[in-house]
Amino acid sequence: MTRRSCAIYATGIVCAHLLIVGIALVVAQVFQTMIHSRLKKEMTLTEKSQVFESWKNPPPPVYMEYYFFNVTNPEVFLAGGKAAVKQIGPYTYREYRPRENITFLENGTKLYALNPKSFVFVPEKSAGDPEVDIIRTVNIPFVAVMSELNSYSFFLRTFVSMYMNSLGIEIFMTRTVHEVLWGFKDPLLTKLHTLRPEVDEYFGLMWKKNGTHEGEFVFHTGEQNYLDYGKIDTWNGLREMSWWSSNQSNMINGTDGAVFHPLINRNELLYIFAADLCRSIHLAYVEDVEVKGIQAYRFAPPSDVLMSPKENPANEGFCVPAGDCLGTGVLKVSVCREGAPIVVSFPHFYQADPKYINAVEGLSPNKEEHETYLDLQPTIGVPIRACKRAQLNIILKRVQGFPKTKFINETIFPIMFVNETATIDDDSASQMRTLLLIVTLVSNFPLLIVGMGIILLLVLVVLFCRNRQKKSEVKRIDFTEAFHSFTTVKDDTAYTQVSDKPDEPSETPANQPMRNGSYIAMSPVEAQKC
Repeated sequence: MTRRSCAIYATGIVCAHLLIVGIALVVAQVFQTMIHSRLKKEMTLTEKSQVFESWKNPPPPVYMEYYFFNVTNPEVFLAGGKAAVKQIGPYTYREYRPRENITFLENGTKLYALNPKSFVFVPEKSAGDPEVDIIRTVNIPFVAVMSELNSYSFFLRTFVSMYMNSLGIEIFMTRTVHEVLWGFKDPLLTKLHTLRPEVDEYFGLMWKKNGTHEGEFVFHTGEQNYLDYGKIDTWNGLREMSWWSSNQSNMINGTDGAVFHPLINRNELLYIFAADLCRSIHLAYVEDVEVKGIQAYRFAPPSDVLMSPKENPANEGFCVPAGDCLGTGVLKVSVCREGAPIVVSFPHFYQADPKYINAVEGLSPNKEEHETYLDLQPTIGVPIRACKRAQLNIILKRVQGFPKTKFINETIFPIMFVNETATIDDDSASQMRTLLLIVTLVSNFPLLIVGMGIILLLVLVVLFCRNRQKKSEVKRIDFTEAFHSFTTVKDDTAYTQVSDKPDEPSETPANQPMRNGSYIAMSPVEAQKC
């Protein structure tokens, strides 16, 4: 066997083994199953986990952008006309949210944690100075007191209204952005505080929320089931709320939005419990995106999250009292806001009934600026970019006993909205790209084996073809040489006829010169004389 034949046979054997082993591994999904099992064990909220430290102290910077709706025609609105507002902002704050008082429970399957949040103003990302800029907006304490008195007697409401007039308290107030956001001493609340000490005399949309937490959380670590990774077990000791009118609406579902289980697919719904919205919401897959070179799935709340119960009966439980429902795109949260007629929505009433948008001039909802979304890396379930956008509104309507409201058309009035954003930092993005590359290579290792087998198969075909071509050339050369040798010999052995006479003894005298002898192919010729 020649060296070339040995090479062909060896290549064929190696090729066959690679293809058989590679295809078997692809079909059995051995490496993919192995890497998935590894991820399920690694993605846990335990001290030995690689993700635990980033969960405790999230490295990506979180920014809170506050936008306010400045009322430009309060007199027109009070006279029965349509309110006009102008958006101002953003006023941006850097948010810090470390996890504190972490305690493991039930053999490490759950953990307790607090999540205090603190805010620092970022002037370079802001449109102005919140301590200087002045806005005109709804006097929320006035409206809250008026709404609370709606169930009392007409005479009491009239007396309180007259008292408010004597204090110079109006339906609209003019304050600095800082006061509206972080608090000021309200004259009406101060008077109420003297009568009822439990009433705080200060008011602000973020009053007492700088440096405080949203409640005590107990999370699942994911040790027992990777699908429970980061899910909330209890909030303030509760497994379900009691504000809403149905068990489904009172459920505390999902995570707090910081982490999600690994191996996310496009068809599932992701649940988040939003304490500031007093409820859980779900997110659905929208599209594939790329963030800093990392492939991600974008999830966003579908339109049915805040849909009217007439269109989505599952939302009927959010009507309190039962049957008292608003339209699509808004949610009344008075039950968890001490009875104040507060309504939440997406900014500019995005995805809401057009009647809410048309009731106020100056609103222009659009998807790019007002949609809430979450970009998740599906393999490890880590958010790499997030935009949480929510708007705070208040219900303004006529209340008997308060003459200043007698011409008001009932309106869900926008106060402000917040855009909470976070994007993975460059160092974390680089580490994630490296991790995902390793995961991809390991998961696709059987495909690499199959690829090598295919390459060797091509090499084998080339070698085989060249070997056959070589053999054909050798046979052709041997035949040509043989034919050429045969024709050459025939030309060189042209015989002449030999005499038929018997040989006679030579009688040549000794002194006679010799004649040429008779040789094959040569005729006897007498020697020529000189």
